[in-house]
Formats: sequence, structure tokens, C-alpha cells
Amino acid sequence: MQKADLTNLKVITGKDLEAALSSGAKEVILRRKAVLTPSAKDVIRDRSLVVSESEAPASSGSSPAVVTGNPTGPIDALFHSPEAVAIKQEIIKVGQKLWLREYVDGNGGNISYRLRDDLVICTPTLCCKGDMTLDDLCLVDLEGRQVAGSRPRTSEILMHLEIYKAVPQAKGVVHAHPPHATAYAITGMVPPACIIPEQEVFVGSVAISPYETPGTKAFAETVVPYAKTHNTILLANHGVVCWADTVTHAEWYLEVVDTYCRTLMLASQLGTPVTRIPDKKAADLLELKKKMGLPDARYEMKECQLCDQPEFPGGITVCPRNCPNDCGDKKGTCIRKDPDVEALVQTITDEVVRALRLLK
Repeated sequence: MQKADLTNLKVITGKDLEAALSSGAKEVILRRKAVLTPSAKDVIRDRSLVVSESEAPASSGSSPAVVTGNPTGPIDALFHSPEAVAIKQEIIKVGQKLWLREYVDGNGGNISYRLRDDLVICTPTLCCKGDMTLDDLCLVDLEGRQVAGSRPRTSEILMHLEIYKAVPQAKGVVHAHPPHATAYAITGMVPPACIIPEQEVFVGSVAISPYETPGTKAFAETVVPYAKTHNTILLANHGVVCWADTVTHAEWYLEVVDTYCRTLMLASQLGTPVTRIPDKKAADLLELKKKMGLPDARYEMKECQLCDQPEFPGGITVCPRNCPNDCGDKKGTCIRKDPDVEALVQTITDEVVRALRLLK
């Protein structure tokens, strides 16, 4: 069993223990009467770390943990392989794009990539996405245990891992707080469909998951019901998460959905209803999307359900000719009436007729 000698430290933090674990240590040796911070105690408990005590060295200082034995194993070799380095560079580039586009601020957002079926490279906690370096990135297994990297992994990696477990084709996940899409998320709304082709093909219908405290297991599990049929999920009162076959493509979906939401907001200021893509044309876009292998919850829907048509004045929704809903209208135009609106119209009609009779 590899051991990390920390007897040169008088105070042990969670970061010290995480650094030892990321180097392959399974046991740490602490000096007698060393002070453990609350974060260190959490790491020992959560990671089932073996702890032993020894006398302090003759000359103590505050140098980093040194792992005895051979710290270079197959996982460490994979983490520093040319393939992994290329992925890390892509993650760093995507982080810079997120920061430049103001999709993240402070240390917000997180990025990950499934390097192997059971191993995921991810960004660290408390790190600006515009300032990351290769040494900042971490490697975790599908249970969230960090197996490589000197900085502690992001707490929100649990959400990424739930997506990877639910969607085998997901390789890259990006979570950020793009302002226009997040505006929808904090109002509990999803943007309407069938307005801009790029949104329909690359993102499509958007889901919104219920609110839970970020970084928790409960929060991570909120995306599970939507991940298979949506590559873009609004996180209530929080932000947006996207998955794709690469980290770069996941970031593209963030750009598409945020631009779409911004365009809708601008259009709403014109005072005129937006024009929807006709249902038949929307079905063509959906067919193109299916050929590209992208997910969409609407694949099994009937044609006149695709665009989530708004009600026309009078509570009437009109579907295209030859509506597949078997509405019974032989002319091919499906008319669904709101009974409350119909009752109101009838009452008004009766009053008008009565008033006209009084005038005679």
C-alpha cells in the first residue's frame, strides 16, 4: 500500500489529503498531535483513508506531501498521456471561451470529458475558467472519487457523472450560467420551439430540471429524467448544462441556446408575435436531426405536436392539413376549442342579440 508521509505538517487540511490521494496514496502518516481541519476530517471519512501516526521529523516545514513507493501507476500514466493532454488543452480553451462570452463569472461553471468508460477529466473547484492550466485539472471515477490531479475536483462533477451514466454517447459535459438562457431558468420557463432552424437541429426542445442545492447528490439526480432525450437542460434557479460527443460541441450548444433566448427576448420587444416554422418544415428539421444522431424528446410525437402551437384568439388551435391526430374534421383542419372560451363567446353573442332586439 502506497503511503504519504505528512509528518512535516503541523496542520493538515483537506487539500493536503486530496493531493496525497491524487498521487496514489491509500494511507497517510501524520505527526502525533497534528491538527486536522474540518475539511481534512471530511476527506478521511468520505474517502475511507487509512491514517497512522509517527514522530515529527527533525526539521519540520510546510512542504507538500511526498508519496513513498512508486506514485506512477497506470491511471497516472493515462492522466498524463498525449490523449489526455489534448483533452485538457481543449477543456482549457473551452473554459476561456466561456469566460470571454461572460457565461461564467468568479469560479462558476465546470467542464468534463469522459476519458475512459470509468474515468472522467474535470475542472477543479474554486478556479476561474479563464485562468486554468494543465496542472489544475483532475481525474475522477464514475462515483466521484478523485484518482489523479493535485487540486480537488469540482463538487458539481456529480451532475456530470449522472449524465455519463444515463447517456453512453455523452463524452463531454459543460455547465455554465449564460445569462439569457439562465433568465428562462430562473423564471421556470423553457423557450418555445420551431422558430430558428439552428436551435431546432442542434438543441431542439429544452427541458428544465427542478431546483436542488448545487453540488449535492440530489442536485445531480435532477437531470437524470431529461438527459437521454435532451442535450441541453435548464437548471432551475441556477444555469444550463449541455452534453455532446466533445467538450467543444457541448459549448457550442450553450452558445446556440443562449443566443436563441436572447433573440426571443429582443423579438418580444417588437410587440408582434413571432412567426413559427410550419409543422411540416419542422418535421423535416427533426428528421435531419435524427440522421445526425442528436437526441430530441419529440421524435415520437405527431406532426402537429412538434411546434407546441400557441392558441389563436378565441381559444382555437389550428393544426396543418391532414392532421394525424384523428380529430374527425374531414377537411384536414383540426380545430380544438376551449369550452370556457366558447361559453364566454356564446354569452356575449346572446347579449348582443338581445340588445339588437331591444333597439327594434
